[in-house]
Amino acid sequence: MGERPRVVCLCGSVRFLAEFDAVSLAETLAGRIVLSVGSHRQRDEDALAHLSSAERAAALERLGELHLRKIDLADEVLVINPGGYVGESTRREIAYARQTGKAVRSLEPLP
Repeated sequence: MGERPRVVCLCGSVRFLAEFDAVSLAETLAGRIVLSVGSHRQRDEDALAHLSSAERAAALERLGELHLRKIDLADEVLVINPGGYVGESTRREIAYARQTGKAVRSLEPLP
């Protein structure tokens, strides 16, 4: 059996769900294990719309923390940033990845 495949965690705005799908497939076909957002079908806010605002805020916070744990498991982070867009949450994730020594690459140059 060969070396363990690299693990890549996708980060970026969930407004780019189609791009998440395309990049996830490309990375998988390149032989990497992909960690990504919970759903490629809808934004977290839409999936949690049935919750009260307090419950939704708590759930979003838990999902954010869970994504940081995915970064912990990854060898590198790949930022999905069409047009160079990087939102506040993604900026935090990039900073966290760099702080923990993870390689960071992106579709477009980072600001």
